[in-house]
Amino acid sequence: MPRATSDKFSRAHQPSAKASASKDAKSSSSSSSSAGRNPIFKTEQFGQHILKNPLVAQGIVDKANLRPTDQVLEVGPGTGNLTMRILEKAKHVTAVEFDPRMAAELTKRVQGKPEQRKLEIIIGDFVKADLPYFDVCISNTPYQISSPLIFRLLSHRPLPRVCILMFQREFALRLVARPGTELWSRLSANVQLYAKVDHVMNVGKNNFRPAPMVESSVVRVVPKDPPPPVKFEEFDGLGRILFSRRNKTVHGNFMAKGVIDMLEKNWRTWCAETNQMVEDNVVMKTKIEQVLTDTGYGENRAAKMDVDDLLKLLSAFHEIGVHFA
Repeated sequence: MPRATSDKFSRAHQPSAKASASKDAKSSSSSSSSAGRNPIFKTEQFGQHILKNPLVAQGIVDKANLRPTDQVLEVGPGTGNLTMRILEKAKHVTAVEFDPRMAAELTKRVQGKPEQRKLEIIIGDFVKADLPYFDVCISNTPYQISSPLIFRLLSHRPLPRVCILMFQREFALRLVARPGTELWSRLSANVQLYAKVDHVMNVGKNNFRPAPMVESSVVRVVPKDPPPPVKFEEFDGLGRILFSRRNKTVHGNFMAKGVIDMLEKNWRTWCAETNQMVEDNVVMKTKIEQVLTDTGYGENRAAKMDVDDLLKLLSAFHEIGVHFA
């Protein structure tokens, strides 16, 4: 039986292409407009689009290279088009579904079948749900939770072996972007610090019901195990400064309003916590510029700095007690 994690079932949604038509168009052709929506479930209310192409569904499952002993976590199973294929290959599936009506439909789909004993359904918000152990995650991700989902997976312990995740295409391309490309960003660096990410396939909007307004892509995320011994908040804090204007020099971003004051406050906190002597008449601007000169990164730009560059710069600041979180 499905178990609930939340009594709240409200979420901002991304309307389908047909649902976003003008009011006049809808009033003049209500029958054709409603045909573009899911005829049973108002999936657009939850930002979810049902994958209807069986070939695409099978392709996603095949990319996971499932083993007969695998425990699989599925996020956003909908009516179970992916779930049924996963159940054929895995030992057990835990499906987290936000919409209780879809969870009920999925329950009916396996009722009385051998697959019923292999499936557990959790009704509620994935971000808040208590997750069980799993080897593999497969997700047709509701677009609103794309970022929280991937960072929740990367912070889960023990780490999964692999995650096969479908996202809005632009988000997926940012995950796999490389330094020097247009989409290289703080998101790219943060994810690639903890995982190897590959683009697996493109999925056109016509493969869904209702059709979303954007194209989708599937990525393979393989967490680094063991993960690097870097505090995420520190790495992300440095990234917030550098990627605020990614084409500006590193020196220019550190000289932006408020940055020096924040770093000096963090430095004084670190000194107090570690019983370090606070220097008289300290000039934080000078300390920062010295690090940038010593590392040679002052004239670099975040748009072209890779994860190793960011780690070296972070380490240099830590050596003088300057922290970012």
